[in-house]
Amino acid sequence: MRAGRLKARSNLLLVMLLVFPLLAGCWDRQEIEERAVVLGIGVDVADPAEERKETESSHERGALTAEETGLLRLTVQIAVPGRIPLGPGEGGGGGGGQRTVWVVDAVGHTIGDAINTLQQRVSPPLFFGHLRIIVISEALARKGIKNLNDYFRRNPEVRRMNWMFVSQGSAAGIMRASPQLERVPTLYLMTTMDQSVKMGRFPNDFLGIFWSAVSSKGKEGYLPYVELMKEQNVQISGLAYFRGDRMVGSTNPIQIPVYMGIMGISMAGGQTFVRIPGTEELFMFQGRSRKSVFKVRIENGKPVIRVTVAIEGNLISKFNETVQLSSEVVRRIEAQLSQQSKEASQNLIALTQEKRADIFGFGEQVRAKEPDYWNAHIRTKDAWQKQYQELKVEMDVRVHVRRVGMKAT
Repeated sequence: MRAGRLKARSNLLLVMLLVFPLLAGCWDRQEIEERAVVLGIGVDVADPAEERKETESSHERGALTAEETGLLRLTVQIAVPGRIPLGPGEGGGGGGGQRTVWVVDAVGHTIGDAINTLQQRVSPPLFFGHLRIIVISEALARKGIKNLNDYFRRNPEVRRMNWMFVSQGSAAGIMRASPQLERVPTLYLMTTMDQSVKMGRFPNDFLGIFWSAVSSKGKEGYLPYVELMKEQNVQISGLAYFRGDRMVGSTNPIQIPVYMGIMGISMAGGQTFVRIPGTEELFMFQGRSRKSVFKVRIENGKPVIRVTVAIEGNLISKFNETVQLSSEVVRRIEAQLSQQSKEASQNLIALTQEKRADIFGFGEQVRAKEPDYWNAHIRTKDAWQKQYQELKVEMDVRVHVRRVGMKAT
């Protein structure tokens, strides 16, 4: 009898030991007001004269020099608790009222060093779980962003769905911009990119996609190339393309839909002028959908890529009311558009070949479809970068005009 009671008490004690940890509640909770929520980060190359601004939080002053390691200036947007709008009826636009973000900067020899210095100036712990954009200056991108990529890839709080930009000017200028259409500047930039993807004006290129391309053996990464305009607007000015972790060039805005056409990214949102050969008549064409097919073959011991692109779209305007859009005229327009698109595609590919930056992933096509050739002759990313300069790419572009518009009578 006593043994039975002892066993019952032992079982009760065991249950209590198992249950008590589940009843502990949020013992390690941290209120949102007790965190410094970082929404955006801008990274620039700092002037060596700014070295005096660094603190001795990670090393003694003078132990490291800008000549040895370089110097970075980090500019961050930190959300101000209680001022972030929770609905459309709260507050005004971004140009007035109380500031929703606090912009603060720090310098350091690496990203980690600059963030450590920044933490010395901000009392709550920095939190990157709500980070949405990272802006790097062109000067830094051309020097290389290996340290930056390594730091943020190791940080578990940084989401792969964030956007990273390359700024034509300073990244700090974009961090301090205050667009009129959004009360939180960072959200304006994020919304700009999300809407550009939805409208078919920019390829989907989240931070995780960029990192995947940088890590691939047969593909290089690219990022949105932005510029700060008047009235605090940020314009997408092209693609900043990389070789490894170093920016080697940029495109102009009209080459963005050309890239998307080669890759077969739909929806299509670009517009272009087309002139009927032998005449002065101009039309405006807007793409609606794209599709592309890559084929690989080995010819004379070298890979050859054939890209077939099909584009559909509409004629949305004409500049002369006397022109009648007969079927013959439409066929001539289609032929001219196909030729223009083919030449633009070839020019863009040649531009990236000159810089050995295969942003199209032709190397991954060879690696997937001709693995024996890849394993025998290429194998590494460096070898493909050299091979890409001499790669033969055959373009076949066909444009179909789906609609020619309507006019009330």
